[in-house]
Formats: sequence, structure tokens, C-alpha cells
Amino acid sequence: MQAINIFLTDRLGEEISDFVHGDMRYAFGRLYPEGPRRLVEGPVCAFVDWVMEDLSGLEMCRRLRADTRTADAHITIVLEEDDPDDKRRALRAGADDYMVGPIDRTAVLDRVMALQAGGGHARVTEQLQVGQLLIDAAALQARWAGEPLTLRPNEFRLLRFFAQNPDRVLTRAELIEALGKQEPPIDERTVDVWIGRLRRALRAKGAGDRVRTVRSLGYAYDSH
Repeated sequence: MQAINIFLTDRLGEEISDFVHGDMRYAFGRLYPEGPRRLVEGPVCAFVDWVMEDLSGLEMCRRLRADTRTADAHITIVLEEDDPDDKRRALRAGADDYMVGPIDRTAVLDRVMALQAGGGHARVTEQLQVGQLLIDAAALQARWAGEPLTLRPNEFRLLRFFAQNPDRVLTRAELIEALGKQEPPIDERTVDVWIGRLRRALRAKGAGDRVRTVRSLGYAYDSH
């Protein structure tokens, strides 16, 4: 089943359930100032509020364009009112589209499905490079210094999430949530098994100890 990621800066992104239509799953999530907090697999549609608590919608839009996970996202600015000047400023900041809020699940899905019907798919970032690590999303393969890594699906998705969040300490709970493994719930120690396999695969290709244990907190992927 294919998936489209729909991220909202509004808290609604945490509350809306995913929607399945045919062979397509529309996966909702919350968009934070630092970006998504879960693994980004597939095209991204982002709905950014014009006014936010921590920063402006314009700044959020610029951050999305600078983030490798969301650089190719289809960004819709959600305006508070139908103001022509605000529309122009949103488009100059990198937004693709705009709509007037407030928004709800139906309005968002209608907008995304209309985008699909019109052939305006958000693009997928096919490759992600972090130092000598290359993640090829289309081929579902990871390479170190040009050599393919032998990884099981969970380890590949885990490494992809680390590559999307290099040098950031991630707890076991965050890793489970990022990979969508909350239901049915799994033991946090299962993450340690994934990490062990991932480390062995990286070492086998000469990458050394890239995945660092942060005592009492979790793990981090060292990009340097």
C-alpha cells in the first residue's frame, strides 16, 4: 500500500486518524518547528499555519524547504483571512498553495486528493546522503561508501530515520513511534535488537560505531 504523509502544524495533526482509500493510505501527523518527529516515507503534504506559537508560518515554510526530509513537500499555507498580500508573501517564502482556515480533516483530505487528481503529486525525496551513507528510497537500499548494507526491513527503516535525524538523541519510545510500531505495542528492548543488527551491518562495511548509545536516554547516529 502506498502512503502520503500529511503533516499539520495545528494540534489537529495529532488527533486525526489515518484515512485509507483504495491502495492509498493518507497518514496524518503533527509538524513541529524542528520538522516531523516520525519517519518520512513517501510524498509529503504540509499544512502550515500562518500564525504559530513558536515562529511564523513563513519561517516554518523556509525550514521545510531547507530540510532534506521535506524539501520536495507540497506546502499549503493556512491563512487567517483572505489577504492578497499574505498570499504573495507565502508563495515567495516557498509555499505552493494557500487556503483560508480554520481547517478540518475533510478540508485537508479534499485538498490533498484534488492535488493528486490534478497530477500535482508531492515528489518523493528518492535519495538521502549523510557523509558516506546513502539511503536510496526507491531501491529500498542503503549503501556505505558505495557498498550495499545487508539490512532487514526494520533495520533499513531505522537507519533511514537516523539519517533523517543525524546527531540527534532519540529515545527508544521515539524510535518505536517513528517506525509506527505502537500497535500492537512492542517492548522497548526490541529496539536494542534492531540497533545491534544495524551496528553489525555498518561495521561489516567499515563504517565503525556510527550508532552511539547515550546512557539513560537512547541512541544517536553520528554523522561525523
